[in-house]
Amino acid sequence: MATYDEKTYTSFSESLPSSGVSIDNVRRVFNFGERVAELAPQQSPFFVYLQRVARKPTDDPVFKFLEQRHQWQRRNFYVSEAFDPDAETAGTAFDAGDDLHISCKYDKYGRISTSDNPCYFILPGQVIAVQADSGDVHHWKIDSDASITNNAGSAAGDGKYINHDSTNGHTEITGECLTPLEAVDAGDAFAVSNKGQVIGSAWAEASNAPEGWQDHFYDREGYCQIFKTSIPLFSGTAQATRYRGVKNEYQRVWAEKLKEHKMDIEHAFLFGYGSSASSETSGQPTRYTWGILPYTEANGKIYNLSYGDSGYDAFLEACEDYFAPESGNSQDKLVLASRKVITYLNKIGNGGFLNNTIGADQYRLDVNNIKGNFGHKVTKVDTIHGNLHFVPDPLLRGPWEDYCVAVDLGNVAYRPLEGNGKSRDTHVKTNIQDNDIDGRKDQVLTEAGLEVSLPETHAIFKFNNA
Repeated sequence: MATYDEKTYTSFSESLPSSGVSIDNVRRVFNFGERVAELAPQQSPFFVYLQRVARKPTDDPVFKFLEQRHQWQRRNFYVSEAFDPDAETAGTAFDAGDDLHISCKYDKYGRISTSDNPCYFILPGQVIAVQADSGDVHHWKIDSDASITNNAGSAAGDGKYINHDSTNGHTEITGECLTPLEAVDAGDAFAVSNKGQVIGSAWAEASNAPEGWQDHFYDREGYCQIFKTSIPLFSGTAQATRYRGVKNEYQRVWAEKLKEHKMDIEHAFLFGYGSSASSETSGQPTRYTWGILPYTEANGKIYNLSYGDSGYDAFLEACEDYFAPESGNSQDKLVLASRKVITYLNKIGNGGFLNNTIGADQYRLDVNNIKGNFGHKVTKVDTIHGNLHFVPDPLLRGPWEDYCVAVDLGNVAYRPLEGNGKSRDTHVKTNIQDNDIDGRKDQVLTEAGLEVSLPETHAIFKFNNA
């Protein structure tokens, strides 16, 4: 990707690279939304990556999108009530009353939850594995003839049923439909929070089709924000005057305003708080796009780390949780980091991250400084769990000087408004002054928003001096 210097900024205001048409045209609209990100890419790394790898136009300024979390990643559970069955031989069902109560930390959308939820993925015919207090793992088959009920209630007949109780946030599997595949000894107990998971299903020859279950899409909403930057009115006299420094003052200011407009978008996509409200004066809606940082703070993962000797170990432990496959993570993340954090990552002295990482153990992290595809210098940290590509973001300063924002680029998108043959991506409107004005005024306008989906695949790393 080309990197434009100051000289190129000036020529960019004189003519459009794609067409060669002079911008000194009367009442023209020039659309170059895909090119504005090329201006000084080091200043706005997030916007550059969005434009190049995650551009997805929308035809509605309030755009809806659906999140899908794949069900096969989350069929694990834990014991929610202590389970202490009597001794039982292999192949014989537990007695009536020896009921297994289990819960999971996923809701019906597959989102990680802090509350207990029923295990809707538990079905007749499945084989489950549960860890006992002794550490042994026991394997049980759920009877193929078991009935399924939802919420509190009892099943008629032989008492073989699976009750998914959303009121109490658990699933009850009656003992009469649980068959141990190996003998259960007297005293084998299963305490609350002991873990288990589904390990497949087993059916007899010529058996009927089993019950099924389904996951659900989660609906979210995003907003396109209108960004405007004006090139102030220049009189005809000012345009014809030769100045010191840069002789054409109008072209100099024009180039600066284009960069200012791009930086407004970068700020909003980093720090914006999404909402929509009607103006008290005009009654027209004003929309605000979400920024990746507050959205991740509200819905994603947050890790608190420290500079110094303990930073490396805590960092690796955070990666173990962050790259968990249950969240639908990719194995490569773009990490927007403050200059202070980038400095720490590249320190090689005692207590520095590089020294802690590669100085003493060949099996630790692999840290390399590489050249990025879009003009950035990238610090690549290759962990056993996944790759983190650290890019310095100059806007992470002040309150955010100790922050890193890890972004899964597969789950973010730049959403410019485009519909009915019109594009509201970044464009310039020339000569917007009144017709009787002896001068010229232009405007740069963008209507676009940031889409952030599967927030658990994004994270914030906060460093401190503790």
